Amino acid sequence: MGVGLLIAALSPQAHAQSSKTVTLVVPFAAGGGTDTVARLIGERMSRTLGQTVIIENVVGGGSTLANDRVARSAPDGSTILINHVALLAAPSLFTNLRYDTKTAFEPVGLVNNAPMVLIGRKSIPGEGPKDHVAWIKAQGDKANFAHGGLGTNSHLCAVMMGNVLGFKPTVVAYRGSAPAISDLLAGQIDLLWDQVTNALPQIQAGTLHGIAITSSKRLEQLKDVPTTAELGMPEVSYSMWHGLYVAKGTPKETINALNSALRAALSEPELLEKLKQLGTLPFPENELSPEAHARLFASDLTRVAKLVESSGIKASEAK
Repeated sequence: MGVGLLIAALSPQAHAQSSKTVTLVVPFAAGGGTDTVARLIGERMSRTLGQTVIIENVVGGGSTLANDRVARSAPDGSTILINHVALLAAPSLFTNLRYDTKTAFEPVGLVNNAPMVLIGRKSIPGEGPKDHVAWIKAQGDKANFAHGGLGTNSHLCAVMMGNVLGFKPTVVAYRGSAPAISDLLAGQIDLLWDQVTNALPQIQAGTLHGIAITSSKRLEQLKDVPTTAELGMPEVSYSMWHGLYVAKGTPKETINALNSALRAALSEPELLEKLKQLGTLPFPENELSPEAHARLFASDLTRVAKLVESSGIKASEAK
């Protein structure tokens, strides 16, 4: 309630926001990693703000539908976007964006940071990760990688791995991680680079192979999954992070109030433990400000553009 009252006291626009429900827009399907993180922080942010935070899943167009929904929302902090690299990749992938990625959003704060993990169908030949990587290399473009949309973390990691192993991967688009994992379990697709958040239960249950992880060292929860460096692919280095955004023009004091609510959520021991169980953690305290978020956004926007260019993908209309 304290932050809610602070918002109300700071400006007429902020005051208008304080009486509204806050909508947290998720660009991907319910049950996926981004949706899980959104629900964890949304519930806790609502306590600090003294406002109900509802989750709205706006799926499609490689996250551009959700991005556009927030870019065109009222700049009062009542509509928030949570997204990852899909927001950064969109300008390199799509010709029909109705917003300018560089200028349409105000960063609120960084949420969590996690490595990506490569999982494979149980019937992939081999006794362990080294054999599985050897099989992938031998298969080349015959190995098919599921992904959650062009320019998503799962897609770019597949491209990166193909670049390192010397082939152009065959990629198959899915509407989120959940349906992709279902097809992996059914043996209808070979591989998926995914957030640890999504892949962890299946690897631990032994229903899918855990092949490689992009972290600098093995995760405590996945001690049998080697790093990409251990497997001779140190160039496959990728950190997946989520951030919160509001529409350009949102008052600075409103952004700061939302950032404070995010920080409060991320400081709760219960949330920290749940994130740890999911194989991800918040950013350090000194990287939680809107300014730090803006710096990372700018640097990764350039990095992702170069990666998309290396994939040979030509920009097309988002659908």
